[in-house]
Amino acid sequence: MPKGQKLHVKIGDNVKIISGFDKNKTGEITKIYRNTAKVLVKGVNFKFKHIKPNTESDVGEIKQFEAPIHHSNVKLI
Repeated sequence: MPKGQKLHVKIGDNVKIISGFDKNKTGEITKIYRNTAKVLVKGVNFKFKHIKPNTESDVGEIKQFEAPIHHSNVKLI
């Protein structure tokens, strides 16, 4: 897909996920990445990042965050 191509959704739209692990879930678009043609949907596609402790006194943690999903996997509702 060419860089900066127009997508069929915009920020604030309510969308439904049509494929993948989160199929049939709905959410609102919070951010659009035009160069990769991906969108960030609120409450969908959670990933985990394991943070290693830097020093002995630190404690490791697991951070949860929303990952972008390709625009072709969402449908406007």
